[in-house]
Amino acid sequence: MRKEKHTETNADTSMKTHLMAYLDEAASRWPDKTAYSDGTVSVTFREAYEQSRAIGSYLAGIGTVREPVVVFMNRGPNMILAFFGALYAGKYYVPLDMEMPRFRIELILEEIKPKFLICDRETAAVASELVDPDALLMFDETVKTEIRENELSQIREKIIDTDPAYVVFTSGSTGIPKGVVACHRSVIRYVETLSGLLRINSDTVFGNQTPLYLDACLKEIFPTLKFGASAYIIPKQLFMFPLKLVDFIIEHKINTVCWVVSALTMISGLNVLEKHVPHTLKTIAFASEVFPIKQFNRWQKALPDATFINLYGPTEATGVCCYFEVNRSFELDEAIPVGKPFPNTDILLLDPQNKLPRQGE
Repeated sequence: MRKEKHTETNADTSMKTHLMAYLDEAASRWPDKTAYSDGTVSVTFREAYEQSRAIGSYLAGIGTVREPVVVFMNRGPNMILAFFGALYAGKYYVPLDMEMPRFRIELILEEIKPKFLICDRETAAVASELVDPDALLMFDETVKTEIRENELSQIREKIIDTDPAYVVFTSGSTGIPKGVVACHRSVIRYVETLSGLLRINSDTVFGNQTPLYLDACLKEIFPTLKFGASAYIIPKQLFMFPLKLVDFIIEHKINTVCWVVSALTMISGLNVLEKHVPHTLKTIAFASEVFPIKQFNRWQKALPDATFINLYGPTEATGVCCYFEVNRSFELDEAIPVGKPFPNTDILLLDPQNKLPRQGE
């Protein structure tokens, strides 16, 4: 029996049951604005819409809905378009990256057993060693497909908001990759909630640091579509040269970052902030690690008017689920709290016996 579509009660999400509804609207409202760029390759919202739907049309002609499409490409705008293409085709994407260890990729592919893997020129040789040649799809070829409007519309009608949107693999406590599935509904809720906390709008310019095979990149990918913002996929090599990294931030007027703490402390720990302040930054969110107070204080001193937000949460919660807006100074012996849960979210604190602690413990 087919499930009924879920109806949101929040005004912003009342008609959203599919993530690509964000791109449909963005292409109409901001067609010529840059959506994603790595400083070299850039795509506008219209280009993202047309190319994603072309990929979706190719995928719609093979296989069935609700099946995985592995995306094994270099980190950049085209990889994001491949994600969207899978979603337009009613499938879900599984992101992989060349920087992942070979044995890990093999374990993931063994678990997924994909019928299709989208690669690019740089990843094609390795991909051909990992999957059957018949499963290989070249990005440059799929993106040239004629758009099949009727077929894409029919697929959209079949997809409901509890259908999977992606699967990302965490390390798992055993070291064996563990796949975590996220559905359209959970990602939409995450986007709507996080966007409010980070005060995202059409003037927002993201600077993406996290690999696209991790769910942390959701903070930039989908809010960019919702608000007609822009997202720069910062080249990985710049994180080895903090002065050049700051130059990139300033050159592209990046004002919002959601980074792991180690990326931020790499800049402050090498005393870059004393010489070269990324003054365009207005919102700095951080997650994944405890922010050493000494390094945090350096950032706060360098950008006293910026908003700093601590985010926390496991992959299984779809991104993050707790937040704390830092609204005071912290002493060296203090720790920045993880804060309070997102709306419609609850947190349970358990003692070593996995029981609820008594008040005051």
